[in-house]
Amino acid sequence: MTIMEREKAEAIIAELGKVFTDKPALKFNSPYELLVAVILSAQCTDARVNKVTAELFKEYNTPEKMLTLSREELSEKIFSCGFYKTKAEHILSASEDIIKRYNGEVPNKREELTTLAGVGRKTGNVVYAVAFGGNAIAVDTHVFRVSNRIGLAAANDPYKTELALMKIIDEENWSKAHHYLIYLGRSYCKAGRPDCANCPVEKYCEKNIKVK
Repeated sequence: MTIMEREKAEAIIAELGKVFTDKPALKFNSPYELLVAVILSAQCTDARVNKVTAELFKEYNTPEKMLTLSREELSEKIFSCGFYKTKAEHILSASEDIIKRYNGEVPNKREELTTLAGVGRKTGNVVYAVAFGGNAIAVDTHVFRVSNRIGLAAANDPYKTELALMKIIDEENWSKAHHYLIYLGRSYCKAGRPDCANCPVEKYCEKNIKVK
C-alpha cells in the first residue's frame, strides 16, 4: 500500500468515527457473555441475540452454569437465533474448554481464544478486542463486503481482507474500524441496495458494487 492509500484509509475511518460509535451493539456483562453472544450472532441480528441472551443470561451466564444444560435444552432456548443446534454445540464445547483448560476464565489472548472449541478467528478477534481491549479487526459479512466494495481491501475471503485492513489502517484504530464498518454496512452500504447518495464516505468509495 502506498502512503496516499494509507492516508485515504485513515480519512475514511476518521469520517466514520464522526457518524458511528465504536461500541458493539451486543449486550454483555462479562467476557464469557460476550463470547456466547458473538457465537449466537452468526447469521442473526444483534437485536435478536440481545433478546435471547437477556433471558438466557439470567440463569446461565458462566461456563459452569451453561454446562448444566443439555444440547437439546440450550438449542430450545436459542432457537430463534438460527443454526441453533450448531451454536448450542459450540457454546457448550467452548464452555467445557474454558473450565478444563483455563480454570473457568475466558482467556485474554487471541491465540488462546481461537483454540477454544467452536471459536473461530472472527469470534476470537471480537472477544479479544471488545472484552480485553486488544487490537484486532474481526471480519464478518458486513466488514468483508464494505471493505472490498469501498476499496479498503481487494480480497476474496475474510482472512485476506483482515490482513489487508491491518496493513492499511493504524493498529490503534483496528477495533474501532471493525465497528465503524459494521455500522456502515448496516446503515448505508447494504448488500442489495447501497445508499450511496447519503453515505458518509461516498467521496472516497471505489464503488465496487459487485461485492455483495
